[in-house]
Amino acid sequence: MNSFTNARQPNIAAEFSSQTGRTVLNLREMLLRGDFQPGERLSELPLVARLGVSRTPIRLALDRLANEGLLEIWPTGGFVVRAFTLTDVYDAIEMRSVLEGAAARLATERLEDRRELSALRTLQEELERVMPLDPQLYPTIDSFATYLDLNESFHSTLVDLAKSAMLRKSVDRLLSLPFASPSATVFARLKLPKAKELLTVAHDQHNALIEAIENRQGSRAESLAREHASLALRNLEATLADKEILNSVPGASLIRMPGVA
Repeated sequence: MNSFTNARQPNIAAEFSSQTGRTVLNLREMLLRGDFQPGERLSELPLVARLGVSRTPIRLALDRLANEGLLEIWPTGGFVVRAFTLTDVYDAIEMRSVLEGAAARLATERLEDRRELSALRTLQEELERVMPLDPQLYPTIDSFATYLDLNESFHSTLVDLAKSAMLRKSVDRLLSLPFASPSATVFARLKLPKAKELLTVAHDQHNALIEAIENRQGSRAESLAREHASLALRNLEATLADKEILNSVPGASLIRMPGVA
């Protein structure tokens, strides 16, 4: 290998990694959007033409999504889109409740300086600014999109405060599944009756959680985090009763509803 090839190798690796990452994101979005149906087989060549990338990043992306649980490996080769039962969905939300509860408890035990909570406080202040609790003020599309990003960041920062690489890895893998994300049913929540009331509860729980961590109240912080995650179950139950709202939730098409073949 000559010096010119050596000099180019890191750039090639970075470009390849970036291309694979974009392919994973694009395929995951397509799956959650409903572009593929549960049980549908995915092969490399059709995806190459559809996404405009080579077979290698497609293959790596399919492997990654199978590892995340969105796809299953077909015995004779290739992958199929996974179908989720309602039990799978409930279990995913319950597992997030357990993991975020553990994160909150560890955060109280491993907090070295109260200034470590400044990022969490700032995110909460921004959440309340972009999604006002005044019932006369309904959020715009832009403010709602910002709210989703901030909400995801709040929950991610909470996990960071636990200072546990093992916990972070477990949470990241879980969040790849439909309905497991903290913001998965937030959009549906805004369309439900008493939407502002539920939003107020969520904001109060965020503030109480920060206070519990600051005061080193581990059991209370864990309980609050689990209770907060359980809001997703309430949202889900209400969402399932309204097909129009359900169809607006990412990943809804992957759910195998009772009585549907």
